[in-house]
Amino acid sequence: MIDDLDLYFEDHDRGRSRHRRGARVPQQAGRGGRPRKKKRGRSFLALFFTLLLLGGLAGGGFVGYHKVKGMLGPKDFTGAGYGEAQVQVIKNDTATDIANALFRAGVVKSAAAFVSAATANPKSKSIEVGYYKLRKQMKASLALDAMLARDKDGALANKISTKVTIPEGMISKDIYAKLAEVTKLPVGDFVNAAKDPIGLGIPDWWFKRQDGKPQLNPPSLEGFLYPATYEFEPGADAKTILGHMVEQFLAVTGEMKFVDTVQASFGISPYEGLIAASIAQKEAMFAADMPGVARVLYNRAYKDYACNCLGLDSTVNYWLIISGQEAKESGDLTNSQLHDPKNPYNTYDKAGLPPGPISSPGKDALTGAMTAPASNNYYFLAIDTAGHTAFASTYHQFCQLTKEAKRNGVNIGICNA
Repeated sequence: MIDDLDLYFEDHDRGRSRHRRGARVPQQAGRGGRPRKKKRGRSFLALFFTLLLLGGLAGGGFVGYHKVKGMLGPKDFTGAGYGEAQVQVIKNDTATDIANALFRAGVVKSAAAFVSAATANPKSKSIEVGYYKLRKQMKASLALDAMLARDKDGALANKISTKVTIPEGMISKDIYAKLAEVTKLPVGDFVNAAKDPIGLGIPDWWFKRQDGKPQLNPPSLEGFLYPATYEFEPGADAKTILGHMVEQFLAVTGEMKFVDTVQASFGISPYEGLIAASIAQKEAMFAADMPGVARVLYNRAYKDYACNCLGLDSTVNYWLIISGQEAKESGDLTNSQLHDPKNPYNTYDKAGLPPGPISSPGKDALTGAMTAPASNNYYFLAIDTAGHTAFASTYHQFCQLTKEAKRNGVNIGICNA
């Protein structure tokens, strides 16, 4: 067919060239002396094949266009994938950065496919930093869905992390043990990392006091491990974990303006305010009672009060725990334990606030320490088994309250005044 077409165009081109030169083409005589008729059949056939070919080219071009378009578009897998792959999203990663990480891990067939899926899904902007457990050879849109999926509790379903909850009032010794249990790191790693609180991010001025009492030497991490639920990435070491908890403490106290408030309202150092918060956390069951407890501590430590002693069982128990003994109910503490001269946290005979915090205070306790209302109260105690706190301004009132607490089932010593 191509040869016939070539002949057709060749004949016509020759004819046109001769006419341009003004030549006449003589007619050849046929049989009987008559001129031969032009063979129109051959020309018609050539024209037919030309149109057929052009139509075929047009149809082939249409199919070819879509084929090429498909080849030039993002390459993508079609299914949910198989096996397992791990991908990390780093802070400030763009969709392209994430797409490249997914491609390198074998999750998506092309980075362009994931970028296209992310562009089509506004939720892609909320992808969180961390490690994700995905599958190999996933359709890009399904990989994106997996990174955004959340479980019934609202947590990211496919994010890989070690989750641990530190409750309010827990002491550092117990925090290290819990972190070791969850992360499978040796507890000694946390103990050693905690020996350098300043290296973990605590400014050195936090440990300075204004009440004339000496600083702890070396400084302690107690009180600075903010109670919250944490998620730690795979491979995080003890220093990183504790540093993150310290960072959270500084963020919360900074947002609350804790440092400025306790200094301006009570003329005390932030560390003294933290010590008061840690005691309020231990002594008060309910947030509503914490400011009143903090005020009693301030009244005893800084106002005209005999000995300026706090007289607290919670500080005695703290010393028992960190020295390897067991804490006791208030009514079970012996006289020798309450007045042990070797106990630096003996607040029955030693004036002022103890050497350092005795727990990790939460936001309610910190708020209580910075909003303690003015009062003449010097006493408080648990008045019922639910843990509600009662306050008294005189020793006589306090003694009456101890009897009421005893009747309410509270294990407490009774004074006879």
